[in-house]
Amino acid sequence: PYAAALLFVLLAHEMGHYFMSRRHGTDATLPYLLPAPVLFGTFGAIIRMRSPIIHRRALFDIGVAGPIAGLIASIIVCIIGLAHSEFVPEGAGGGLRLGEPMLLQMLVRVVMGPAPADHDVLLHPVALAGWFGLFVTFLNLMPLGQLDGGHLWYALIGRRQRYVGWAAFGLLVGMGAIFPGWLVLAALVILLLRIGHPPVMDESITLGRGRIVVGALLIAVFVLLFIPEPVSLR
Repeated sequence: PYAAALLFVLLAHEMGHYFMSRRHGTDATLPYLLPAPVLFGTFGAIIRMRSPIIHRRALFDIGVAGPIAGLIASIIVCIIGLAHSEFVPEGAGGGLRLGEPMLLQMLVRVVMGPAPADHDVLLHPVALAGWFGLFVTFLNLMPLGQLDGGHLWYALIGRRQRYVGWAAFGLLVGMGAIFPGWLVLAALVILLLRIGHPPVMDESITLGRGRIVVGALLIAVFVLLFIPEPVSLR
């Protein structure tokens, strides 16, 4: 159940990118799934763009399609998993404690009801896959370089995206004091992902009001998914 739910979430995200790329005439590969021998069993999934993205409207559509599809899939998986999860006394679950973004807290309250005093949620494996999907969506919405959030912010504000990117990079380094894993991501940003977004071929095409509203909603989703300490020991 965990593996099936996880694959559903990861493929939903990447297929969102893929189908929107096809719609805009951008050559893209089908998803590559990246297995991992530790923790959640995967490093996620990627698709490769084999032709340039022509203008900011196409960049926006391709960039946001993945997080939107992945978010919907993650919420579905979370609801199913939380329906089979249970409240346990604090510390009874053992192992790792997962950070709870505001969106997950809202889902827990809707599906499971208010938590009893001094109790935690023991996640069913399907809910664990949903948590991972929400976390991946949060990571992808960071306004950095070639992440989906970088595409989103560049499409919205053009080359000024680099200022938002530097602010996000500073936040990563600061959060490294709470959770050292953020420093690893900060190093990957410098080495691979970059802080600023490269320009598109045609900067003249505007987004229109509807896309700007969608962009604002995704920025709000990013806030709802914020987790300063994703994993900690009980």
